[in-house]
Amino acid sequence: MRTQDIMAKLQAKYPLEKEYLQAVQEVLESIEEVYNQHPEFEQAKIVERMVEPDRIFTFRVTWVDDRGEVQTNLGYRIQFNSAIGPYKGGLRFHRAVTPSMLKFLGFEQTFKNALTTLPMGGAKGGSDFDPVGKSNSEIMRFCQAFMLELWNCIGPDQDIPAGDVGVGGREIGFMYGMYKKLARQYNTGVLTGKGGTWGGSILRPEATGFGALYFTHHLLEKAGIDIKGKTVALSGFGNVAWGAAIKATELGAKVIAISGPDGVCHIPDGITKEMIDYMLIMRASNRDRVEDMATQFPDKARFTAGKKSWSIPVDIALPCAFQNELAEEDAKELVANGCTCCCEVSNMGCQPGAIRYFQQHGVLFAPGKAVNAGGVATSGLEMTQNAEHISWEAEEVDAKLHSIMKSIHEQCVKFGTQPDGTIDYVKGANIAGFMKVAQAMLEQGTI
Repeated sequence: MRTQDIMAKLQAKYPLEKEYLQAVQEVLESIEEVYNQHPEFEQAKIVERMVEPDRIFTFRVTWVDDRGEVQTNLGYRIQFNSAIGPYKGGLRFHRAVTPSMLKFLGFEQTFKNALTTLPMGGAKGGSDFDPVGKSNSEIMRFCQAFMLELWNCIGPDQDIPAGDVGVGGREIGFMYGMYKKLARQYNTGVLTGKGGTWGGSILRPEATGFGALYFTHHLLEKAGIDIKGKTVALSGFGNVAWGAAIKATELGAKVIAISGPDGVCHIPDGITKEMIDYMLIMRASNRDRVEDMATQFPDKARFTAGKKSWSIPVDIALPCAFQNELAEEDAKELVANGCTCCCEVSNMGCQPGAIRYFQQHGVLFAPGKAVNAGGVATSGLEMTQNAEHISWEAEEVDAKLHSIMKSIHEQCVKFGTQPDGTIDYVKGANIAGFMKVAQAMLEQGTI
C-alpha cells in the first residue's frame, strides 16, 4: 500500500470533502509501515474497503417552526463499518454539517470504537439543523421529524445512535419518544444518552469529559508529570467541556479558561462548582455565548471578545468543541506561553499543522479517537445495561470507564513507542484501532 496512491484516488473521487480526506490521510500515514508487513491485508484490499462507508442515508426533514412556517433541512446517517459490532456513533445537529464532515466522523468512530475493547462498529449522522435560537417546541418538532425518517434504519443490534454536538439528553428524549411510537416497542437499547429514569446510564453525560481526563492523567503520569496544580484551558461549554471541567478539578488541576464562538472567559482563580453548574444552563439556553459566564460571575471571570482559550497561558490545552478548532498559530501561541500537553477531546480538534508543531516542540499530544473514547465507551456500557435490563451504580460505571481509558492508553503506548523511547500517540491509536478492524474484516471474507 502506498498512501499517496490511495489518497490520489480519493481526492479525485471526493475533491470537496476536505475533512474526510484529512482524517483518512492521517490514519493511512500512521499505518502504512505496519500494513505493508501484512500481505494478506493487501490481497484482500482491506484499506480500499475500509475507507468507504458501508452505506449512506440522506433524507429530507420537514418541520414547522413557532410562526407556523414550514422549514426544510437535510438529515444523514452514515453507517461506516460493522466488522466488530453494530454501528455506533453520535448524531450532530449543526448548521455546518455536511456529508464530508459526517464521513470523517464515521471513519474516526470506527477506530475509536475498536480502541474501547467493546464490540461496536463505526457510524455517524446528523443534520444541518441549527439549534441556536430555537425554542424547546421547535427542537422537539425537528427531532420528531428527523426520527420519522431515521427510525427504520436503526435498532439495538443494528445501529445505535447517541448524542454529539447540538444533541444532548433533551434531543435524545424527543427522538426516542418518536422512535417508540413508530416502532411500537420499548427498545431502550436503540439510542444511548437517555434519561436516567428510562434506560440511561449514570455518568453518560459526563463520560466524554471524564474519560478524556483519565486518559490525560495516564499520559502525564507516563511522562512523570503530576496533573495536580496544572492549569487547563478548555474550548466550548457543552457536555464535553462540562465533564472535563468537573474531572480536571477533581484531579487537582485548575481550569482557568473556557471559550465559545464569541470569545474567551479567563478565570484566573480557577473554575468553581457554581460556574461548572452554570455551563449546563448556558448550553440549554441555545444562545451559544460564553460571555454569559462573565455576566453571571463578574468578579471571577473576564470575557474577551474574538479570542480563543489558547490565548491564555496554561500547562494543558484541551480542545472540546469542534474539528480543526486549534490551528498552527494557536499551537505556536500555546507553546510560547509554556503549554506542555495538548489532548484532543473534540474529534480531530487540531489541524495537521498544529499537531506537527506540538510534536516538533516536545509537547505531549494525543488524538481524539483515543482521548474522547470515554463517551462512546459509556454508551457501550449503557447498551449492556439495557440488554440485561439493569442499572449499575455510579461507582461501577466510573470504574469500568476508568479501566477502559487505561486500556486505551496502554494500547497507544504499545503501538506508538518509537525506537528512541518516545511515544507517538497518534500512530499508536491509529495502528491499534486499525489492526483490530482489519483482522475482523479479513476473517469475515470479502463482503
